[in-house]
Amino acid sequence: MILLQISSAQGPDECMLAVKKALARLVQEAIELGVIVDILEEERGLRAGTLRSVLIAIQGENELQLFKRWNGTIKWICESPWRKGVGRKNWFIGVTQFEPIREVMESEVRFERLKASGPGGQHVNKTESAVRAIHIASGISVKVQSERSQHANCRIARLLLGNRLQQLQNMQHAQIKAKRRLFHHQIERGNAVRTFVGIEFTPKGEYIPNKYCQSL
Repeated sequence: MILLQISSAQGPDECMLAVKKALARLVQEAIELGVIVDILEEERGLRAGTLRSVLIAIQGENELQLFKRWNGTIKWICESPWRKGVGRKNWFIGVTQFEPIREVMESEVRFERLKASGPGGQHVNKTESAVRAIHIASGISVKVQSERSQHANCRIARLLLGNRLQQLQNMQHAQIKAKRRLFHHQIERGNAVRTFVGIEFTPKGEYIPNKYCQSL
């Protein structure tokens, strides 16, 4: 399993739209590769249908192949759907591997079994596979759901709790937003690992001119 964060960094609304589109494209490619994608956390953008950042878990035989496709800076060439007449522009977002400091031990956590509901991966079933994990000492809790087993969800929850606890420690030592938030300032422009074109977020090379930047 690999944890990935897709971030708009400090970019404008167009970058937040690119995050949403990149997530959809990544999920599509994951399905083609037989890789499971679980959406763990989302931070919504200022406009409807946009995302400032999203944390996902990918797992499967081809997870490393998918990871290598996306790891790094992503460039989106498209006219802004909101600021008409400004011409073609390049928008940049970033994808990076996120590694929690430690996985919280099961003895440190109280689990509650829940029915899965709402968005959370490629599919969501209605069995009691979702879990809410509560860190006993601190009271910090996370909810994780997917179509996989409770065992898998419990492990992801412990990883997320480890991250939350580390963030708390960082705040106490004036290191606010370490790890994930630091990445928001580190997107390397001009050195994109992939480039997409147009409002339909088409990979460069598959671009169809008459579909360029149609209105939303």
